Amino acid sequence: MILLLLAILAFLTFILQGKYKIISIKPLWGSVILAEKGNLTIKNWFTGDYQQQEEKYLNDNFGFRSFFVRMNNQIEFSLFDKAKANGVIIGKDMYLYEENYIKAYNGTDFIGIDSIRHRLQKVKVLQDTLSKYNKDVIVVFAAGKGSFYPEYFPENYRVKRGTTNYECYIKEAKELGLNYIDFNKYFVDNKFTSKYKLYPKQGIHWSFYGMCIASDSIIKYIEFKRKIDMPNIYWKDIEIDYTRKDDYDIGNGLNLLFKLKREKMGYPKVLIESDSGKVKPSVLVVSDSFYWGLYNLGIWKTFSSNHFWFYNQQIYSPDLHETLEVSQVNLRNEIMNHDVIIILATEATLPNLGWGFIESAYNEFKNHS
Repeated sequence: MILLLLAILAFLTFILQGKYKIISIKPLWGSVILAEKGNLTIKNWFTGDYQQQEEKYLNDNFGFRSFFVRMNNQIEFSLFDKAKANGVIIGKDMYLYEENYIKAYNGTDFIGIDSIRHRLQKVKVLQDTLSKYNKDVIVVFAAGKGSFYPEYFPENYRVKRGTTNYECYIKEAKELGLNYIDFNKYFVDNKFTSKYKLYPKQGIHWSFYGMCIASDSIIKYIEFKRKIDMPNIYWKDIEIDYTRKDDYDIGNGLNLLFKLKREKMGYPKVLIESDSGKVKPSVLVVSDSFYWGLYNLGIWKTFSSNHFWFYNQQIYSPDLHETLEVSQVNLRNEIMNHDVIIILATEATLPNLGWGFIESAYNEFKNHS
């Protein structure tokens, strides 16, 4: 009888928690899409669709769900060294990776020299054509965690390296005379000499400090190419703190009960020079998630306008009141309305550099060279 009452009490507790959120529970981190409650109709009742939707809804929205998900993830992680997060690989000494970065370093995602050459030849046409309109096209190779920390790969990923997309992109970019910045090489070259860590142990993107270095370098490169003086990003003080949110993004994505042991890192207190007497170019950036950090840091404040085309799909900008789809705008007009076009990618996303932007822009301007 007592067990029955306890079972009923537990059942009612789950129902009340799911409906009224009586106890505050930390939500799951990341892109979590919960099923919505279905609308009952005669048709979906007899087809069984309502029952299936209601089952999904109850499974996703029962009380304390996030706690039990975290508990399950913690058990899998602590006892079986398994990461319950899509594509996450646990390396030696608890260094965390996304699998695509390891594939990129090992060359198992190589798309072939011909594909890379043809793509960059189109970039060259764009660079030469748009230079006639006083516009600069710049390819930025962001740092990659696979190249930065190959020594911590788990043993089953320590294989003989093949030809990599990154190596071929750099070789072809040099031969074609493209404007480019190679942060991957810079980060690796300064791995042991940098005063503060350039890449976090439990994050997938460059560290906050590394991101500040990249922001400053991009601004200086644009100044050099356009022979202008822009407002610069700088810092006087650097806080030393345990890994903060953005440097712990994979760790957060594991959705564990307990945080992993974090390391101390450098966090510059970023300032931006006054606009007075400065030139602020308009910049269009087509990039993967590596530009988000620079954008949130405030690099857009050094530009007169900054449109960020995330994976060449959504458009984000302080100038816009809402997010637009790339399909909603005129490509030629957008390019002509900006002084600088930046195409940025890390090594894991190089197979799809530009995500269709390069080919579309080339088709738009190829007859104007």
